[in-house]
Amino acid sequence: MNFYEKSLSNFNENYILYIPLSIIFQSCVGSIAAMYILINSTISEFYLLELTICVIVSMTYNAAIMAHLKLKWTFNLLILSLIVNIILIALNVMRLQ
Repeated sequence: MNFYEKSLSNFNENYILYIPLSIIFQSCVGSIAAMYILINSTISEFYLLELTICVIVSMTYNAAIMAHLKLKWTFNLLILSLIVNIILIALNVMRLQ
């Protein structure tokens, strides 16, 4: 079993535990990404596009939780949301330097 399969099975077993933890964690990462995007709004030409992408991926995961999608879809949306927001944070932190 690889890391993804282990994490998915752990997510499936402890789904009720991970609902509030993942919503809080993912929302905090999305908020940090939004903060850095708005800090760089005078530097970046595409800050509205970046902010829109940040909000869409963050809210898609929250909507997946509320809609009770299949656990694998929900887990994959969590991973997608975290990856996209971390990339946005990294891009905007590099622009500050």
